[in-house]
Amino acid sequence: MESAAAIRALAGLRIAVGVSAWVAPRVIGKAFLLAPDDNPQSPYLARLFGARDAALAYGMLDSSGEAQRRWLVAGLACDVADTFAAVAGARRGSLSRAQSVLLAAPAIGAVAMGAIALQGADSSAA
Repeated sequence: MESAAAIRALAGLRIAVGVSAWVAPRVIGKAFLLAPDDNPQSPYLARLFGARDAALAYGMLDSSGEAQRRWLVAGLACDVADTFAAVAGARRGSLSRAQSVLLAAPAIGAVAMGAIALQGADSSAA
């Protein structure tokens, strides 16, 4: 996959996830086997996550050169943090193994796509 395609795909996924988390936070929570009905604050947290992903997508798509590289690095950092959060949740017992895998898998995929996108952005900046 080339860098431009990775950027478009990653931005598309971020928009889809971000809008879904904002519009239907309980549905998204249940899709990841979380228990949003047991925590009345969970829609707020899901919407924070959704806004973050939508903002990252916008930044990636509305920039070029060094500015786009910075957006890609910011997204990569968020995705790495999301992966570690899923693993930490399982290790601490607040997430089941299945929940951890469901939460970590898309984050790991985003890390891979972000790395591909960033590699292309770095080579075009050279």
